Amino acid sequence: MASKLTELAIDCTDPGALARFWCAVLDYEVLEENDDEGTVTIGSLSAPDARAQVGPVPPPLTFARVPEGKTGKNRLHLDVNATDREQDAEVQRLLGLGARYAEVGQSGEESWVCLTDPEGNEFCVLAGRCP
Repeated sequence: MASKLTELAIDCTDPGALARFWCAVLDYEVLEENDDEGTVTIGSLSAPDARAQVGPVPPPLTFARVPEGKTGKNRLHLDVNATDREQDAEVQRLLGLGARYAEVGQSGEESWVCLTDPEGNEFCVLAGRCP
């Protein structure tokens, strides 16, 4: 039997603010906040108990407060696809939410756009639309 991806954990300095940003990006909602641990977990309401489901489900994201800031390029990043608009319009929406353009050595020929979230974590906006 294999393992199952049950969540993605993201270190950050302000879990609440980063959770709000990603909720707006992914149409997720806050599932759990733990002030004692400094964590906020967000996820899709269409899969409220994703850990118990078999097969692919939208993974929840857990933001955990850490004292140190981000240094260097992420070794793992998220890719997102707009579901109801073209890539350029989605990039503009995300910039309006607080994302910024990221320079990570692109050639300029890529079909994706690299951005960072408000804490500097890189993510890509893909060109193909996924309904």
